[in-house]
Amino acid sequence: MNLKNTESKEIMPGCHGKMIHGQKITWAFWNIEQGATVPKHHHHHEQMMYIMDGEFEFTLFGETNLYTAGDIVSIPSNEPHSGKALTPCRLMDVFSPVREEYR
Repeated sequence: MNLKNTESKEIMPGCHGKMIHGQKITWAFWNIEQGATVPKHHHHHEQMMYIMDGEFEFTLFGETNLYTAGDIVSIPSNEPHSGKALTPCRLMDVFSPVREEYR
């Protein structure tokens, strides 16, 4: 498997992801267009987000912070969160269990 050969899907407007699925995790590689938003939502999956490039405004626990390259955010299961790309961004997420809707 090679990431460059993995099909990209536009999961939300401006949010293009390449998804790799294991038995218990989904590994997502995102290219997010400047200005794209991730509306407030929650899911039963635990999530770890890593900012590879860009500036991503992210709200978790009712607090909005700016995250940049190298930052990591741990998002507990069922915790509401949202985000907005202030610049073009590359993010990486790991979800457990598998995000079946991303298959």
